[in-house]
Amino acid sequence: MDRQLGAADSVAASTFSEVVVDVQPPFNADVHSRLRHSCDSINSSASAADNKKGRWENLVLAYKTLGVVFGGLVTSPLYVYPSMPLKSPTEDDYLGIYSIMFWTLTLIGVVKYASIALKADDQGEGGTFALYSLLSRKMDIGFFSAKNLDSNSIFHEGAENKSRLGKFFEKSILARRILLFIAMLGMCMLIGDGILTPAISVLSAMDGIRAPFPSVSKSLVEALSAIVLIVLFLMQKFGTSRVSFLFSPIMGAWTFSTPLVGIYSIIHHYPGIFKALSPHYTFHFFWRKGKEGWLLLGGTVLCITGSEALFADLGHFNRSSIQMAFLFTIYPSLVLTYAGQTAYLIRHPNDHEDGFYKFIPKSVYWPIFIIATLAAIVASQSLISATFSVIKQSVVLDYFPRVKVVHTSSNKEGEVYSPEVNYILMILCVAVILIFGEGKDIGNAFGVVVSLVMLITTILLTLVMIMIWRTPLLLVALYFLVFFTMEGVYVSAVFTKIPEGGWIPFAISFFLAFIMFGWFNGRQKKIEYELTHKIDLERLGTLLSDPGVQRVPGLCFFYTNIHQDGLTPILGHYIKNMRSLHKVTIFTTLRYLLVPKVAPEERIIVRKLGLKGVYGCVIQYGYADTLNLEGNDFVNQVTDCLREHIEKYLDCLTSNPADIQEEISALEEAKLSDVIHVRGKTRFYIGKNCKRFDRIMLAFYEVLHSNCRSALPALSVPLSQRIEVGMLYEA
Repeated sequence: MDRQLGAADSVAASTFSEVVVDVQPPFNADVHSRLRHSCDSINSSASAADNKKGRWENLVLAYKTLGVVFGGLVTSPLYVYPSMPLKSPTEDDYLGIYSIMFWTLTLIGVVKYASIALKADDQGEGGTFALYSLLSRKMDIGFFSAKNLDSNSIFHEGAENKSRLGKFFEKSILARRILLFIAMLGMCMLIGDGILTPAISVLSAMDGIRAPFPSVSKSLVEALSAIVLIVLFLMQKFGTSRVSFLFSPIMGAWTFSTPLVGIYSIIHHYPGIFKALSPHYTFHFFWRKGKEGWLLLGGTVLCITGSEALFADLGHFNRSSIQMAFLFTIYPSLVLTYAGQTAYLIRHPNDHEDGFYKFIPKSVYWPIFIIATLAAIVASQSLISATFSVIKQSVVLDYFPRVKVVHTSSNKEGEVYSPEVNYILMILCVAVILIFGEGKDIGNAFGVVVSLVMLITTILLTLVMIMIWRTPLLLVALYFLVFFTMEGVYVSAVFTKIPEGGWIPFAISFFLAFIMFGWFNGRQKKIEYELTHKIDLERLGTLLSDPGVQRVPGLCFFYTNIHQDGLTPILGHYIKNMRSLHKVTIFTTLRYLLVPKVAPEERIIVRKLGLKGVYGCVIQYGYADTLNLEGNDFVNQVTDCLREHIEKYLDCLTSNPADIQEEISALEEAKLSDVIHVRGKTRFYIGKNCKRFDRIMLAFYEVLHSNCRSALPALSVPLSQRIEVGMLYEA
């Protein structure tokens, strides 16, 4: 039986991560049924041991999350109070601020992220893009449509009984574009987080030098912070695995030492601080302060910075370990630390400009300063690594122009490094510190990122509740009303800070979103043209039957983006001009799917296309798959898979073993003769009939396409084996 080339709307991306050939026979339902009873009995006897082992593994993972997931969140006390524009604050003001921070941490941290968002994973992966992927995959509302996939595809989940909202998104191209832009903006805001977190964390930690040494100038602190960041970015090429064993102990020391200082401060300064846990103090604060209290939310929102990482890093750990670490260590630590800071500030109301280091007792000042500096670096590292991962996911899904992605660990597939992205981040981080060195300006910028990412997650999570989970509308309305209102108020407050530094992440995020949308739009236009002008097998047979077209010796990998009953129009252009085609030609499609990982048996799918020496090959990867293969290894894997396909499946179609052996011999002979890789190098011809918007976007796409990396170097294809065929596509 033939393995089908599944149809998809997904764009063939440009970089690879891993090729695994594992062609397994079709699933046997009878065997599965016969084995189920014995497997159940074995599982029941082992369940107790597995549960005990699972609990221990979750504890170990929970410990590891301290150094990776919660770096940005747990170091937020360094800069929350210094970022607030307080004017002659009173005891009631501080009690109100602490009440707001407590309920923000409780509602957004505990309820929204730890209890709800972590359940909205996309096959184990979390984050803004995972929510969009989940909606696209299960409800067929994304631009990577699932409806054209074959019936055996891993994408067919929940396609029936769609909700009214799901049907609306399917029919409305405008709604789907808005949803795509929201998801892109969320990803861009996370990248902006990767720029601002290192800047504000390291600068706030290094500012502790000025307390014991008042003569140290602000400019010197900024210069030292910039040097620390430059060293940190230069070390990225070595990967985080070599120093990762230090991360969790450092963050553990920070997580457990700051609440101890907080308890000391509460006892010595204001033992009644916990009365502010009553929501009465929140409402009383806004009643008294009015507009001034609303504006202070731009600094208060920083108490929940890094909460998105709690969801975005789900793929590196699991739900139980993250929940365990947050609920039993991070959340209590932050509540006690902020309580201690507030208790100190109630007795010393004018020390809010340095609200962290001033409340540290002198006897432990220097140990806390060292821990704070190391913790800030670790927090920076986690966001930098997350940025590399986001860029990698964007590249492999064709949302972002191709950049170099290097895997720095042979054991951890998620540990990646991009030289171009790394140096751009370094320049932007240093520029933010040197140009906007004032902590309040960076805090304002940071607040924009934090609040918008939270709001975008709320919107996407609401869609998941309605269209996928089918949550009762009353509960959905309650969730949306509480969190959209709460985060919407935060967003409205930080928007007032746009002239005072808040424009920085906005500019960065919208520029990145424009790049991503321009690139994706151009790739979609290209796919649409190729689907319209595709070469079907009948047309290919006609071209090859021309006496003037020769079948030359050798093996040719002809790369094509077409998945649905056709081949790229470049093929017709190639045959007409070269007047030849290799005796064995494998039309190869690189398909990146909207799933984190593709099952090994679905990685390489081959098919005989019905013409002598002509085959189809689809190589599928998810956005969390990795690949490191040399060109020859790639060729060997595909040809081994093709040989196995011929041996196992073609014997069903012929009773003559000689025919099978002849075809295998032709494949081996072609492989030994010569191997070439042919890819199209296309450009758009923008005609007079093209609309103005398309003119601008396609011209921008051409600029990006001309300056990005090529696709084939990711396969380590030797230069002597590459052929590029140029062709103009009329827009």
